[in-house]
Amino acid sequence: MIKSMTGYGRATAAAGTKLITVEVRSLNSKQLDLGVKMPAVYRSVEHEVRSLAAAKVGRGKADVYVTVEESSPTGGTRINAAVFADYYRQIKEAAKGAGIVFSGAFSETDDILVPAILRLPDVMVAAETSELPDEETAALLKAAGEALDALDAFRAGEGAILLADMLARVDVIGSLLEQVEPYEVARVPVVKARILENVAAVGVTVDANRLEQEIVFWVEKLDITEEKVRLAKHLDYFRETVGEEGAGRKLGFIAQEMGREINTLGSKANDADIQKLVVQMKDELEKIKEQLLNIL
Repeated sequence: MIKSMTGYGRATAAAGTKLITVEVRSLNSKQLDLGVKMPAVYRSVEHEVRSLAAAKVGRGKADVYVTVEESSPTGGTRINAAVFADYYRQIKEAAKGAGIVFSGAFSETDDILVPAILRLPDVMVAAETSELPDEETAALLKAAGEALDALDAFRAGEGAILLADMLARVDVIGSLLEQVEPYEVARVPVVKARILENVAAVGVTVDANRLEQEIVFWVEKLDITEEKVRLAKHLDYFRETVGEEGAGRKLGFIAQEMGREINTLGSKANDADIQKLVVQMKDELEKIKEQLLNIL
């Protein structure tokens, strides 16, 4: 099944008074580039979360975000006074530099600042515990698994759209290839007539047998039968491969081979009408290659 490398998944799980939320975002990348951001209290299970994400994501740049909300505070968190004071000092200095004056030791402005600072990163920290409760560990892994499943479903849906587009373009290239044949057949007598005309223009006597051999040589040199057959085979191979799991790289290689045959066909065409068809094939192939950059 074709899947896109772009996706999003989100899931939540409850553990006592805590609500754990896991979000996963992914983009295209040649290799697996995985980032995990979570509260320090959950670092003991980061490896498990990474393992789950790596197995599900496969390839691409993915970021996993874990956040926790306390629905009924019970002393499980505390204020990091040093971080709070540093944020407060930086804000006051920045305000002073901007010409904003604070009035008094504690003003109405501070009434706004304090709640805002409490929401900044690392101000509220979990109280020290000997180990993470099993209930929270299970909830976190459950949310991570569901978020990754949602990401996978998203990528599958995007992949189906990309697949339909690519197959339509493969069919267009096949149709253009079929249109080459009439021009190819008509090209031979044109090439022969052109050679005879040039010989006649020179006004010299030539050996008829040798001339015929030269004409055959030029016709064979311009023959594009092999390129047409190989391109048709590559198109069929592309259609067969799209059903494989994680076929993105393989499809990329097939597209490269398709490009080689199209380029060779164009260089040997020696015909304006065939060249037009070749240009259209190249245009469709480039659009396929663009889509393949986002295929898992």
